[in-house]
Amino acid sequence: MKMPQPGRTLTRMPHNDPTVSPDIDPETIAPVAKGAMRKCILSGSRGERGALIRLALDADGNVAPDLGARSPGRGAWVSPDRPLIETSLAKGKLRGLLMRAFKTSAVQLPDNLADQIADGLARRALDRLGLENKAGNLVWGADRIGDALAVGRVRLLLHAGDAAPDGISKLEAKRRGSPREVLSMVLPVPRAQLSMALGRENVVHAAVCDAAACARVAAAVERWRAFSGFVSEEGLSEDAAAHRGT
Repeated sequence: MKMPQPGRTLTRMPHNDPTVSPDIDPETIAPVAKGAMRKCILSGSRGERGALIRLALDADGNVAPDLGARSPGRGAWVSPDRPLIETSLAKGKLRGLLMRAFKTSAVQLPDNLADQIADGLARRALDRLGLENKAGNLVWGADRIGDALAVGRVRLLLHAGDAAPDGISKLEAKRRGSPREVLSMVLPVPRAQLSMALGRENVVHAAVCDAAACARVAAAVERWRAFSGFVSEEGLSEDAAAHRGT
């Protein structure tokens, strides 16, 4: 499904953006620039840099995820495929390829690299949702979302990972009846974490109602979902797709 594209927007910086929480550094969750293509050193497949994961080498030879693709120096790109990364790390293949990419044998890989990536992707996606909520770009609650879907306001529909099947089915039916094409995704976390990210209680479903915000949130969530092993089918995991009804 084609994702809505953002229009032209002014760049917001921490000092002039009233929607940025003082507790969150926007530089740590700024969307990765898309468009430029990069090649995964493990699979050889190519993809937009915003959909891949950059690994960076620091001055001491330590490799760490650079999820914002902002660290200076050499970087290497891998697909958001956790089993592939874990297998290549265990077999030593990843270290060998990174030595070649970084042109040095001084490469130290953490054993918990996959966990670092998973935690970082989750944090970036949830922090992004929190910022968009503060900016007024989200609505939550089944009734409010249903009303917004009916008039074509919604761009992206999100469900918590533990959302009830009947709740998903009802909103998905309204999504399909919306006058606007709406992307839909199930998050890899339960409602407790979604609620915490939005600063609300018991948020099970949320909707993004701004085109530019949709692009930012969808990019962060889709990369997170891919690394978490969610299989997309119109943006939904297989389990949620089976529960959504017709």
